[in-house]
Amino acid sequence: MTLARTLASFGVRCLLVERQPSTTRHPKMDITNGRSMELFRRLGLVDKLRAVAVPEENNFDVAWITTLTDRELHRFRYPSVVEKRAEIRARNDGTQPREPAMRVSQVMIEPVLRDAILDDPLVDARWGVAFEDFVPDATGVTCILRVVETGATETVRCDYLAGCDGGSSIVRDKLGIGLGGKANVAHRYMVHFRSDARDILQAFGIAWHYQSAMGTLIAQDDKETWTLQMRMPTEGNTDPNAVLDAWVGRGDFARKILVANPWFTNLLLADQYSQGRVFLAGDSAHQYIPTGGYGMNTGIGDAVDLGWKLAAAVKGYAGQGLLESYGRERRPVGNRNRLASERHTDVRLKIAELYKNERDPEALARGIAALGNAENESWGIEFGYRYDGVEPNSVVYEPTTAPGARLPSVFLRDGSALYDRLGRWFTLLRFGDADPSPLIEAAPVPVEMVIVDDPSIAPIYEAKLVLVRPDTHVAWRGDRCDDGAAVWRKVLG
Repeated sequence: MTLARTLASFGVRCLLVERQPSTTRHPKMDITNGRSMELFRRLGLVDKLRAVAVPEENNFDVAWITTLTDRELHRFRYPSVVEKRAEIRARNDGTQPREPAMRVSQVMIEPVLRDAILDDPLVDARWGVAFEDFVPDATGVTCILRVVETGATETVRCDYLAGCDGGSSIVRDKLGIGLGGKANVAHRYMVHFRSDARDILQAFGIAWHYQSAMGTLIAQDDKETWTLQMRMPTEGNTDPNAVLDAWVGRGDFARKILVANPWFTNLLLADQYSQGRVFLAGDSAHQYIPTGGYGMNTGIGDAVDLGWKLAAAVKGYAGQGLLESYGRERRPVGNRNRLASERHTDVRLKIAELYKNERDPEALARGIAALGNAENESWGIEFGYRYDGVEPNSVVYEPTTAPGARLPSVFLRDGSALYDRLGRWFTLLRFGDADPSPLIEAAPVPVEMVIVDDPSIAPIYEAKLVLVRPDTHVAWRGDRCDDGAAVWRKVLG
Protein backbone atom coordinates (compact mmCIF):
# COMPACT_ATOMS: atom_id res chain seq x y z
CA MET A 1 0.00 0.00 0.00
CA THR A 2 2.91 2.37 0.69
CA LEU A 3 4.39 1.55 -2.71
CA ALA A 4 1.04 2.15 -4.41
CA ARG A 5 0.67 5.49 -2.63
CA THR A 6 4.22 6.44 -3.66
CA LEU A 7 3.66 5.58 -7.32
CA ALA A 8 0.39 7.50 -7.41
CA SER A 9 2.06 10.55 -5.86
CA PHE A 10 4.30 10.66 -8.95
CA GLY A 11 1.36 10.26 -11.34
CA VAL A 12 1.91 6.56 -12.11
CA ARG A 13 -0.98 4.09 -12.41
CA CYS A 14 -0.72 0.75 -10.64
CA LEU A 15 -2.73 -2.33 -9.70
CA LEU A 16 -2.54 -3.78 -6.16
CA VAL A 17 -3.92 -7.23 -5.31
CA GLU A 18 -4.23 -8.81 -1.86
CA ARG A 19 -5.61 -12.31 -1.33
CA GLN A 20 -7.06 -11.51 2.11
CA PRO A 21 -10.54 -9.91 2.09
CA SER A 22 -9.49 -6.96 4.28
CA THR A 23 -6.57 -5.37 6.11
CA THR A 24 -4.79 -7.31 8.84
CA ARG A 25 -6.30 -8.09 12.23
CA HIS A 26 -3.03 -9.67 13.36
CA PRO A 27 -1.10 -7.37 15.76
CA LYS A 28 2.11 -6.97 13.78
CA MET A 29 4.51 -4.21 14.72
CA ASP A 30 3.74 -1.50 17.27
CA ILE A 31 5.98 1.46 16.40
CA THR A 32 6.42 3.52 13.26
CA ASN A 33 9.84 5.10 13.66
CA GLY A 34 10.72 8.71 12.95
CA ARG A 35 12.21 7.99 9.54
CA SER A 36 9.08 6.19 8.40
CA MET A 37 7.00 9.09 9.68
CA GLU A 38 9.13 11.50 7.60
CA LEU A 39 8.35 9.40 4.54
CA PHE A 40 4.66 9.18 5.41
CA ARG A 41 4.67 12.97 5.78
CA ARG A 42 5.92 13.20 2.20
CA LEU A 43 2.96 11.02 1.20
CA GLY A 44 0.50 13.30 2.99
CA LEU A 45 -0.56 10.70 5.57
CA VAL A 46 0.91 11.85 8.88
CA ASP A 47 -2.17 13.54 10.33
CA LYS A 48 -4.47 10.61 9.54
CA LEU A 49 -1.98 8.12 10.97
CA ARG A 50 -1.52 10.10 14.18
CA ALA A 51 -5.30 10.24 14.58
CA VAL A 52 -5.42 6.44 15.09
CA ALA A 53 -2.26 6.20 17.19
CA VAL A 54 -1.67 6.30 20.93
CA PRO A 55 -2.39 9.79 22.35
CA GLU A 56 0.51 12.13 21.62
CA GLU A 57 0.90 12.98 25.32
CA ASN A 58 1.76 9.38 26.24
CA ASN A 59 5.36 8.27 26.72
CA PHE A 60 7.41 5.61 24.93
CA ASP A 61 8.85 4.15 28.16
CA VAL A 62 10.18 0.60 28.41
CA ALA A 63 9.89 -0.85 31.92
CA TRP A 64 11.51 -4.04 33.22
CA ILE A 65 9.54 -5.69 36.04
CA THR A 66 9.41 -8.86 38.11
CA THR A 67 5.65 -9.23 37.71
CA LEU A 68 2.85 -6.70 37.55
CA THR A 69 1.90 -7.68 41.09
CA ASP A 70 5.41 -7.22 42.52
CA ARG A 71 7.81 -4.46 41.47
CA GLU A 72 9.24 -2.36 38.64
CA LEU A 73 13.01 -2.85 38.43
CA HIS A 74 14.17 -0.27 35.90
CA ARG A 75 12.50 2.08 33.45
CA PHE A 76 14.09 3.43 30.28
CA ARG A 77 12.33 6.76 29.77
CA TYR A 78 11.51 8.21 26.35
CA PRO A 79 9.57 11.39 25.52
CA SER A 80 6.04 11.56 24.23
CA VAL A 81 5.33 12.92 20.74
CA VAL A 82 4.49 16.30 22.30
CA GLU A 83 7.78 16.37 24.24
CA LYS A 84 9.78 15.16 21.24
CA ARG A 85 8.34 17.90 19.03
CA ALA A 86 9.52 20.49 21.54
CA GLU A 87 12.98 18.91 21.59
CA ILE A 88 13.14 18.92 17.77
CA ARG A 89 12.35 22.65 17.71
CA ALA A 90 14.85 23.42 20.49
CA ARG A 91 17.74 21.47 18.88
CA ASN A 92 17.75 22.90 15.37
CA ASP A 93 21.19 21.51 14.50
CA GLY A 94 20.34 18.82 11.94
CA THR A 95 20.49 15.96 14.46
CA GLN A 96 16.72 15.69 14.87
CA PRO A 97 14.04 14.06 12.71
CA ARG A 98 11.32 16.04 10.98
CA GLU A 99 8.73 13.82 12.68
CA PRO A 100 8.70 12.02 16.03
CA ALA A 101 8.06 8.29 16.06
CA MET A 102 4.52 7.00 16.52
CA ARG A 103 3.20 4.26 18.78
CA VAL A 104 0.54 2.43 16.78
CA SER A 105 -0.33 -1.12 15.76
CA GLN A 106 -0.21 -2.17 12.13
CA VAL A 107 -3.85 -3.16 12.66
CA MET A 108 -4.58 0.59 12.85
CA ILE A 109 -2.12 1.74 10.18
CA GLU A 110 -3.37 -0.47 7.37
CA PRO A 111 -6.94 0.94 7.16
CA VAL A 112 -5.49 4.46 6.83
CA LEU A 113 -3.26 3.33 3.96
CA ARG A 114 -6.14 1.40 2.40
CA ASP A 115 -8.46 4.42 2.46
CA ALA A 116 -5.74 6.59 0.94
CA ILE A 117 -5.26 4.34 -2.06
CA LEU A 118 -8.94 3.50 -2.51
CA ASP A 119 -9.58 7.23 -2.89
CA ASP A 120 -6.84 7.59 -5.51
CA PRO A 121 -7.92 7.23 -9.15
CA LEU A 122 -4.43 6.09 -10.13
CA VAL A 123 -4.58 3.00 -7.89
CA ASP A 124 -6.69 -0.05 -8.75
CA ALA A 125 -6.69 -1.81 -5.35
CA ARG A 126 -8.40 -5.19 -5.05
CA TRP A 127 -8.80 -7.23 -1.87
CA GLY A 128 -9.81 -10.89 -2.07
CA VAL A 129 -7.73 -11.35 -5.23
CA ALA A 130 -4.84 -13.82 -5.13
CA PHE A 131 -1.66 -13.48 -7.14
CA GLU A 132 -1.10 -16.89 -8.77
CA ASP A 133 1.73 -16.72 -11.29
CA PHE A 134 3.73 -14.48 -13.59
CA VAL A 135 5.88 -14.64 -16.71
CA PRO A 136 8.46 -11.87 -17.18
CA ASP A 137 9.96 -10.90 -20.52
CA ALA A 138 12.04 -8.10 -21.99
CA THR A 139 9.20 -5.57 -22.20
CA GLY A 140 6.97 -6.37 -19.22
CA VAL A 141 5.38 -8.98 -16.97
CA THR A 142 2.27 -11.10 -17.55
CA CYS A 143 0.45 -11.93 -14.30
CA ILE A 144 -2.28 -14.43 -13.46
CA LEU A 145 -4.79 -13.34 -10.80
CA ARG A 146 -7.60 -15.31 -9.13
CA VAL A 147 -10.67 -14.00 -7.33
CA VAL A 148 -10.66 -15.96 -4.08
CA GLU A 149 -14.44 -16.10 -3.64
CA THR A 150 -15.36 -17.26 -7.14
CA GLY A 151 -12.18 -18.82 -8.49
CA ALA A 152 -12.37 -16.67 -11.62
CA THR A 153 -8.98 -15.92 -13.15
CA GLU A 154 -7.67 -12.91 -15.03
CA THR A 155 -4.51 -12.25 -17.02
CA VAL A 156 -2.94 -8.81 -16.53
CA ARG A 157 -0.07 -7.24 -18.43
CA CYS A 158 2.14 -4.72 -16.57
CA ASP A 159 5.43 -2.91 -17.08
CA TYR A 160 6.87 -3.97 -13.71
CA LEU A 161 5.97 -6.28 -10.83
CA ALA A 162 6.76 -5.72 -7.13
CA GLY A 163 6.44 -8.67 -4.77
CA CYS A 164 5.37 -7.13 -1.45
CA ASP A 165 3.94 -10.55 -0.59
CA GLY A 166 5.56 -11.39 2.72
CA GLY A 167 7.88 -14.00 4.12
CA SER A 168 6.38 -16.85 2.06
CA SER A 169 6.62 -14.73 -1.10
CA ILE A 170 5.30 -16.37 -4.28
CA VAL A 171 7.25 -13.82 -6.32
CA ARG A 172 10.56 -14.58 -4.63
CA ASP A 173 9.95 -18.33 -4.89
CA LYS A 174 9.14 -18.25 -8.60
CA LEU A 175 12.20 -16.11 -9.29
CA GLY A 176 14.30 -18.75 -7.54
CA ILE A 177 15.84 -16.18 -5.20
CA GLY A 178 17.18 -17.76 -2.02
CA LEU A 179 17.19 -16.53 1.56
CA GLY A 180 20.40 -16.31 3.58
CA GLY A 181 20.71 -16.15 7.35
CA LYS A 182 18.98 -17.98 10.18
CA ALA A 183 15.48 -19.43 9.99
CA ASN A 184 13.38 -20.45 13.00
CA VAL A 185 15.68 -18.68 15.44
CA ALA A 186 13.23 -18.91 18.33
CA HIS A 187 9.81 -20.38 19.02
CA ARG A 188 7.48 -17.66 20.34
CA TYR A 189 3.93 -17.44 21.61
CA MET A 190 1.59 -14.47 21.26
CA VAL A 191 -1.60 -13.52 23.11
CA HIS A 192 -3.47 -10.53 21.71
CA PHE A 193 -6.35 -9.47 23.94
CA ARG A 194 -8.71 -6.72 25.00
CA SER A 195 -9.09 -5.61 28.62
CA ASP A 196 -9.86 -2.35 30.40
CA ALA A 197 -8.03 -3.45 33.57
CA ARG A 198 -5.43 -0.69 33.28
CA ASP A 199 -4.98 -0.65 37.06
CA ILE A 200 -3.46 -4.12 36.68
CA LEU A 201 -1.93 -4.05 33.20
CA GLN A 202 -0.25 -0.66 33.74
CA ALA A 203 0.29 -1.11 37.45
CA PHE A 204 3.37 1.12 37.48
CA GLY A 205 1.95 3.81 35.19
CA ILE A 206 1.85 4.25 31.44
CA ALA A 207 4.59 2.46 29.54
CA TRP A 208 4.86 1.28 25.96
CA HIS A 209 6.43 -2.06 26.96
CA TYR A 210 6.40 -3.91 30.27
CA GLN A 211 9.12 -6.56 30.10
CA SER A 212 10.02 -9.45 32.41
CA ALA A 213 11.92 -12.72 32.30
CA MET A 214 8.81 -14.31 30.80
CA GLY A 215 8.15 -11.88 27.94
CA THR A 216 6.90 -8.46 26.89
CA LEU A 217 3.47 -6.90 27.33
CA ILE A 218 2.87 -4.28 24.65
CA ALA A 219 0.34 -1.52 25.27
CA GLN A 220 -1.16 -1.15 21.82
CA ASP A 221 -3.39 1.83 22.60
CA ASP A 222 -2.85 2.58 26.32
CA LYS A 223 -6.53 1.90 26.77
CA GLU A 224 -7.84 -1.61 26.14
CA THR A 225 -5.76 -3.44 23.53
CA TRP A 226 -2.65 -5.42 24.52
CA THR A 227 -0.25 -7.99 23.11
CA LEU A 228 1.86 -10.39 25.14
CA GLN A 229 4.92 -11.75 23.31
CA MET A 230 6.89 -14.46 25.06
CA ARG A 231 8.93 -17.62 24.59
CA MET A 232 6.96 -20.73 23.80
CA PRO A 233 5.97 -22.19 27.19
CA THR A 234 8.37 -25.06 27.90
CA GLU A 235 5.69 -27.15 29.59
CA GLY A 236 3.61 -26.98 26.42
CA ASN A 237 0.62 -25.25 28.03
CA THR A 238 -0.57 -22.77 25.42
CA ASP A 239 -3.95 -21.97 26.90
CA PRO A 240 -3.92 -18.19 26.35
CA ASN A 241 -5.71 -17.37 29.59
CA ALA A 242 -3.32 -19.51 31.65
CA VAL A 243 -0.32 -17.99 29.87
CA LEU A 244 -1.62 -14.47 30.49
CA ASP A 245 -2.38 -15.16 34.16
CA ALA A 246 1.13 -16.53 34.73
CA TRP A 247 2.77 -13.50 33.15
CA VAL A 248 0.67 -10.91 34.97
CA GLY A 249 0.92 -12.70 38.30
CA ARG A 250 -2.85 -12.88 38.86
CA GLY A 251 -5.92 -14.01 36.98
CA ASP A 252 -8.79 -12.09 38.48
CA PHE A 253 -9.29 -9.53 35.73
CA ALA A 254 -11.62 -9.48 32.74
CA ARG A 255 -10.22 -9.95 29.26
CA LYS A 256 -11.24 -11.08 25.77
CA ILE A 257 -8.69 -13.08 23.80
CA LEU A 258 -8.58 -11.82 20.22
CA VAL A 259 -5.71 -13.86 18.74
CA ALA A 260 -3.36 -16.43 20.27
CA ASN A 261 -0.82 -18.49 18.38
CA PRO A 262 2.75 -19.79 18.31
CA TRP A 263 5.19 -18.43 15.74
CA PHE A 264 8.88 -18.51 14.81
CA THR A 265 11.33 -15.63 14.52
CA ASN A 266 13.69 -15.39 11.55
CA LEU A 267 16.84 -13.50 10.59
CA LEU A 268 16.74 -13.81 6.81
CA LEU A 269 17.78 -11.73 3.80
CA ALA A 270 17.04 -12.34 0.13
CA ASP A 271 20.11 -13.08 -2.00
CA GLN A 272 18.99 -10.33 -4.40
CA TYR A 273 16.19 -7.77 -4.46
CA SER A 274 15.31 -7.84 -8.14
CA GLN A 275 15.51 -9.77 -11.37
CA GLY A 276 14.80 -7.95 -14.60
CA ARG A 277 11.46 -6.16 -14.27
CA VAL A 278 10.49 -7.90 -11.03
CA PHE A 279 11.33 -6.59 -7.55
CA LEU A 280 11.03 -7.65 -3.91
CA ALA A 281 10.15 -5.32 -1.02
CA GLY A 282 9.33 -5.72 2.66
CA ASP A 283 9.17 -9.16 4.26
CA SER A 284 9.64 -10.88 0.91
CA ALA A 285 13.18 -9.42 0.96
CA HIS A 286 14.01 -9.52 4.68
CA GLN A 287 12.66 -11.00 7.91
CA TYR A 288 13.78 -9.95 11.38
CA ILE A 289 13.22 -10.62 15.04
CA PRO A 290 10.96 -7.73 16.20
CA THR A 291 13.59 -6.28 18.58
CA GLY A 292 14.19 -2.75 17.30
CA GLY A 293 11.00 -2.62 15.24
CA TYR A 294 12.93 -2.83 11.96
CA GLY A 295 10.64 -5.13 9.96
CA MET A 296 7.84 -2.94 8.65
CA ASN A 297 9.93 0.24 8.99
CA THR A 298 12.59 -1.20 6.69
CA GLY A 299 9.81 -2.19 4.29
CA ILE A 300 8.51 1.37 4.18
CA GLY A 301 12.00 2.51 3.16
CA ASP A 302 12.05 -0.18 0.46
CA ALA A 303 8.69 0.97 -0.91
CA VAL A 304 9.61 4.65 -1.15
CA ASP A 305 13.02 3.95 -2.74
CA LEU A 306 11.52 1.53 -5.27
CA GLY A 307 8.50 3.74 -5.89
CA TRP A 308 10.27 6.87 -7.04
CA LYS A 309 12.67 4.85 -9.19
CA LEU A 310 9.88 2.95 -10.91
CA ALA A 311 8.08 6.25 -11.46
CA ALA A 312 11.21 7.78 -13.00
CA ALA A 313 11.54 4.80 -15.35
CA VAL A 314 7.85 4.85 -16.36
CA LYS A 315 8.02 8.60 -17.00
CA GLY A 316 11.12 8.18 -19.15
CA TYR A 317 13.36 10.19 -16.83
CA ALA A 318 15.77 7.36 -16.03
CA GLY A 319 17.19 4.15 -17.40
CA GLN A 320 17.69 0.59 -16.24
CA GLY A 321 20.70 1.66 -14.20
CA LEU A 322 18.49 3.53 -11.74
CA LEU A 323 16.22 0.49 -11.28
CA GLU A 324 19.25 -1.71 -10.70
CA SER A 325 20.40 0.66 -7.97
CA TYR A 326 17.37 -0.36 -5.86
CA GLY A 327 19.00 -3.61 -4.75
CA ARG A 328 22.44 -2.05 -4.41
CA GLU A 329 21.01 0.57 -2.06
CA ARG A 330 18.39 -1.31 -0.08
CA ARG A 331 19.94 -4.76 0.38
CA PRO A 332 22.87 -3.47 2.51
CA VAL A 333 20.33 -1.60 4.65
CA GLY A 334 18.34 -4.81 4.95
CA ASN A 335 21.42 -6.71 6.06
CA ARG A 336 22.50 -4.02 8.51
CA ASN A 337 19.07 -3.99 10.13
CA ARG A 338 19.06 -7.78 10.33
CA LEU A 339 22.36 -7.72 12.21
CA ALA A 340 21.10 -4.96 14.50
CA SER A 341 18.00 -6.98 15.34
CA GLU A 342 20.23 -9.92 16.23
CA ARG A 343 22.41 -7.73 18.48
CA HIS A 344 19.38 -6.39 20.31
CA THR A 345 18.14 -9.94 20.83
CA ASP A 346 21.50 -10.89 22.34
CA VAL A 347 21.05 -8.11 24.92
CA ARG A 348 17.65 -9.52 25.83
CA LEU A 349 19.20 -12.95 26.30
CA LYS A 350 21.78 -11.43 28.64
CA ILE A 351 18.99 -9.80 30.63
CA ALA A 352 17.25 -13.17 30.82
CA GLU A 353 20.43 -14.61 32.32
CA LEU A 354 20.42 -11.82 34.91
CA TYR A 355 16.87 -12.71 35.89
CA LYS A 356 17.93 -16.35 36.21
CA ASN A 357 21.06 -15.80 38.26
CA GLU A 358 20.57 -12.56 40.23
CA ARG A 359 18.35 -12.88 43.30
CA ASP A 360 18.85 -9.33 44.63
CA PRO A 361 16.30 -7.04 42.90
CA GLU A 362 18.51 -3.97 43.28
CA ALA A 363 21.46 -5.73 41.66
CA LEU A 364 19.18 -7.04 38.92
CA ALA A 365 17.96 -3.51 38.24
CA ARG A 366 21.53 -2.20 38.03
CA GLY A 367 22.45 -4.99 35.62
CA ILE A 368 19.54 -4.19 33.33
CA ALA A 369 20.39 -0.48 33.35
CA ALA A 370 24.04 -1.26 32.52
CA LEU A 371 23.10 -3.43 29.52
CA GLY A 372 20.97 -0.56 28.21
CA ASN A 373 18.18 -0.43 25.67
CA ALA A 374 19.90 0.13 22.34
CA GLU A 375 16.99 -1.47 20.49
CA ASN A 376 15.00 1.70 21.13
CA GLU A 377 17.93 4.14 20.91
CA SER A 378 19.70 3.21 17.66
CA TRP A 379 19.16 6.52 15.91
CA GLY A 380 22.01 5.77 13.50
CA ILE A 381 20.14 2.69 12.31
CA GLU A 382 16.92 4.65 11.83
CA PHE A 383 18.26 7.89 10.33
CA GLY A 384 21.93 7.35 9.51
CA TYR A 385 21.71 4.64 6.85
CA ARG A 386 23.52 5.61 3.67
CA TYR A 387 23.67 4.46 0.07
CA ASP A 388 27.38 5.13 -0.49
CA GLY A 389 28.82 2.04 1.20
CA VAL A 390 29.92 3.91 4.33
CA GLU A 391 28.87 2.22 7.58
CA PRO A 392 27.69 4.91 10.00
CA ASN A 393 27.46 4.73 13.78
CA SER A 394 24.48 2.51 14.62
CA VAL A 395 23.45 4.35 17.80
CA VAL A 396 24.35 8.01 17.22
CA TYR A 397 22.94 9.84 14.19
CA GLU A 398 25.53 12.22 12.76
CA PRO A 399 24.06 14.62 10.17
CA THR A 400 25.83 14.77 6.82
CA THR A 401 25.07 15.63 3.20
CA ALA A 402 27.45 13.03 1.79
CA PRO A 403 25.78 11.69 -1.38
CA GLY A 404 23.62 8.74 -0.36
CA ALA A 405 22.88 10.04 3.14
CA ARG A 406 19.49 11.18 4.40
CA LEU A 407 19.18 14.98 4.17
CA PRO A 408 19.45 16.56 7.66
CA SER A 409 16.22 18.19 8.80
CA VAL A 410 16.10 21.77 10.15
CA PHE A 411 13.67 24.64 10.57
CA LEU A 412 14.36 27.78 8.57
CA ARG A 413 14.48 31.33 9.85
CA ASP A 414 10.81 31.91 8.98
CA GLY A 415 9.80 28.91 11.12
CA SER A 416 9.05 26.60 8.22
CA ALA A 417 10.64 23.16 7.96
CA LEU A 418 13.15 22.65 5.18
CA TYR A 419 11.68 19.19 4.56
CA ASP A 420 8.31 20.81 3.83
CA ARG A 421 9.92 23.00 1.15
CA LEU A 422 11.26 20.04 -0.85
CA GLY A 423 9.69 19.35 -4.25
CA ARG A 424 7.93 16.15 -5.30
CA TRP A 425 10.77 15.08 -7.58
CA PHE A 426 14.26 16.54 -7.13
CA THR A 427 15.16 19.64 -5.14
CA LEU A 428 18.29 21.75 -5.45
CA LEU A 429 19.24 23.55 -2.24
CA ARG A 430 21.26 26.71 -2.82
CA PHE A 431 23.35 28.25 -0.05
CA GLY A 432 25.17 31.51 -0.72
CA ASP A 433 26.10 32.69 -4.20
CA ALA A 434 26.66 29.37 -6.00
CA ASP A 435 25.46 29.22 -9.62
CA PRO A 436 22.71 26.58 -9.98
CA SER A 437 22.16 27.02 -13.71
CA PRO A 438 24.25 24.04 -14.98
CA LEU A 439 22.14 21.64 -12.92
CA ILE A 440 18.81 23.35 -13.58
CA GLU A 441 19.31 23.69 -17.36
CA ALA A 442 20.49 20.11 -17.83
CA ALA A 443 17.81 18.51 -15.67
CA PRO A 444 15.91 15.70 -17.48
CA VAL A 445 13.54 15.40 -14.52
CA PRO A 446 11.45 18.00 -12.64
CA VAL A 447 13.61 19.91 -10.17
CA GLU A 448 12.74 22.75 -7.80
CA MET A 449 15.21 25.13 -6.22
CA VAL A 450 15.12 26.24 -2.60
CA ILE A 451 17.29 29.19 -1.61
CA VAL A 452 18.44 28.94 2.01
CA ASP A 453 19.72 32.31 3.22
CA ASP A 454 20.21 31.47 6.90
CA PRO A 455 23.96 31.60 7.75
CA SER A 456 23.41 29.65 10.97
CA ILE A 457 22.02 26.68 9.07
CA ALA A 458 24.34 26.62 6.04
CA PRO A 459 27.29 24.85 7.78
CA ILE A 460 25.08 21.82 8.50
CA TYR A 461 24.77 21.21 4.76
CA GLU A 462 28.52 21.24 4.01
CA ALA A 463 28.25 22.62 0.45
CA LYS A 464 26.74 25.53 -1.46
CA LEU A 465 24.68 23.27 -3.71
CA VAL A 466 22.92 20.13 -2.48
CA LEU A 467 20.80 18.06 -4.86
CA VAL A 468 18.10 16.06 -3.03
CA ARG A 469 16.30 12.99 -4.36
CA PRO A 470 12.53 12.40 -4.02
CA ASP A 471 13.18 10.07 -1.04
CA THR A 472 15.07 12.92 0.74
CA HIS A 473 18.47 11.27 0.30
CA VAL A 474 21.28 13.41 -1.09
CA ALA A 475 22.04 12.78 -4.77
CA TRP A 476 24.99 15.17 -5.23
CA ARG A 477 26.66 18.12 -3.53
CA GLY A 478 29.32 20.66 -4.38
CA ASP A 479 30.26 24.31 -4.22
CA ARG A 480 30.00 24.55 -7.99
CA CYS A 481 28.90 22.45 -10.93
CA ASP A 482 30.73 22.64 -14.25
CA ASP A 483 28.89 19.83 -16.06
CA GLY A 484 25.26 19.43 -15.03
CA ALA A 485 24.56 16.76 -17.63
CA ALA A 486 27.28 14.53 -16.19
CA VAL A 487 25.82 14.87 -12.71
CA TRP A 488 22.34 13.91 -13.92
CA ARG A 489 23.65 10.91 -15.86
CA LYS A 490 25.19 9.56 -12.67
CA VAL A 491 22.23 10.45 -10.45
CA LEU A 492 19.64 8.84 -12.76
CA GLY A 493 21.66 5.82 -13.85
